[in-house]
Amino acid sequence: MNINVPYGITARISKTTLGAAREKVTAALSAEGFGVLTEIDVAATLQKKIGATIDPYVILGACNPKLAHRAITSEPGIGLLLPCNVVLTQDGDDVVVSAASPKAMFTIAEGKPEMASVAAEAEEKLSRAVAAVAG
Repeated sequence: MNINVPYGITARISKTTLGAAREKVTAALSAEGFGVLTEIDVAATLQKKIGATIDPYVILGACNPKLAHRAITSEPGIGLLLPCNVVLTQDGDDVVVSAASPKAMFTIAEGKPEMASVAAEAEEKLSRAVAAVAG
């Protein structure tokens, strides 16, 4: 499975389950000041709603309250792009973890220097968290 896209920050965790990877990801996010606000089990939802079967696929909605406050204070409409999505999907014996790139997402709010600063800081923190789980 390839979800290594230019608008994401992606790593592969070898020989693990989605549940074990979720614990690692949550801990790595917490170390960077993020909490998980939402969890969507996409595979279970698709199975229930339309009978479709896909590999395990979960979206975590991660939020760093300090960064979210700065972003919303600078641009109230930015809440449409929050929280930061982190996808975990099983790929054989591995789990692929990918976080949406704040820099890519926040290009929508061009011309706002504070937004660029928040996006850069969020990108740095998410990149460290994703790298930490693959190490």
